[in-house]
Amino acid sequence: MPKLGLTMTEGQIVEWPVAGGQRFGAGDVIVIVETEKIANEVEAPAAGELLEILVQPGETVAVGAPLARWSLPDDAAEAGTDPDVDPSASPGAEPPADAGPGPAQDTRETAAPRPDPAPSAVGQPMRGRIVATPYARRLARDRGIDLTAVAGSGPGGRIKAADVPQQATPPAAAATATAKVAPPADAGLGRLEPPSAYERAAAPRMVAAKGTVPHFYLASEVEISALLAQRARLNAEHPDLRLSLTHLIVAAVGCSLEDLPQANRVWRDAGVLHFERADVGLAIDTPHGLYAPVLRDTARKGLATLARETRELVQRTRDGALQPDDSAGSAITISNAGMHDVTYMTPIITPGQSAILGVGSVRELFRPDTAGQPALRRELGLVLACDHRLYDGVSGLALLNRIRGYLQDPLRLLLR
Repeated sequence: MPKLGLTMTEGQIVEWPVAGGQRFGAGDVIVIVETEKIANEVEAPAAGELLEILVQPGETVAVGAPLARWSLPDDAAEAGTDPDVDPSASPGAEPPADAGPGPAQDTRETAAPRPDPAPSAVGQPMRGRIVATPYARRLARDRGIDLTAVAGSGPGGRIKAADVPQQATPPAAAATATAKVAPPADAGLGRLEPPSAYERAAAPRMVAAKGTVPHFYLASEVEISALLAQRARLNAEHPDLRLSLTHLIVAAVGCSLEDLPQANRVWRDAGVLHFERADVGLAIDTPHGLYAPVLRDTARKGLATLARETRELVQRTRDGALQPDDSAGSAITISNAGMHDVTYMTPIITPGQSAILGVGSVRELFRPDTAGQPALRRELGLVLACDHRLYDGVSGLALLNRIRGYLQDPLRLLLR
């Protein structure tokens, strides 16, 4: 199991594109590993044959654990036979002539992937290799699309989800793909379907998060009439800004973390990790599941920069183009479900973090003003879930009320 991120300690096998006993080429994807809800394609550093799969799809193992055994063909062991393989760097290369004799060995454990070779031309991968995002590959499999006929619009010809056609040209291909997922009936009660790769990866993490992290919850409402008015004014004066309520909430949480350093930390078995920057996770709904990548240094960026980086992160997430480090290094995530008409949302803390903020929909209601007369208010329901190992009620309320303060007084946010 390769280490695919700075904080990665384990990974889950999603799929083996190469079966046991099957040959593969240098650069072929031999296994897909899920970590922190991101699918990572591990490529073969050299050509060979997969002898035995040791870890099956759905299983989770620690970094460094053997995943499979593979061997090199006899002719590939000779230096210089494959122009794409550096004999001095390949796991199965012959030792230098002056290295002396050594024990024979014909199997190797899979190693961490090497960087992609540079494309021979823009939009054209080398040696006919298919370069595609994990989500694009999933879509292609589900739709029966042959990716060799798809032109990629990403860097170096990388195929993105948007490049995959909605329907395969040959009807037989689509029928074959549909037949693969037809589940058997379960005692007449319904159909038993295998979980998706996302569900297989997310389920044990959510169980572990809820079962091992002592959650407690704090709920409140925040009056955001001034915030909404200020947002409308800024967007009218600066059309390119395109500020959303989510952008302002990210800014408020980031500033609150910088104001309260004790909130910007997480529990680790070896101790309490204090973060140096106010990084904030953002839950993003995609067609293939919910992901929570991280926005960096949110307290020290202007609203225009923060809004632009948030839009770019959302797009990369939905394109399936996240990198392993995109989900590392944050103490808190924002889960905004306001677009789905809900007053409160009580979320589960993202594994490895210490808090999560659930955001509901904006509600219009009447409250008595200082004179006791009904006044129209626009309120946002907030629920803060806290890790009781690091928070108590007072420290949790300090963070929640600091966030509320920034949202109630948008001038404070603009000055920051």
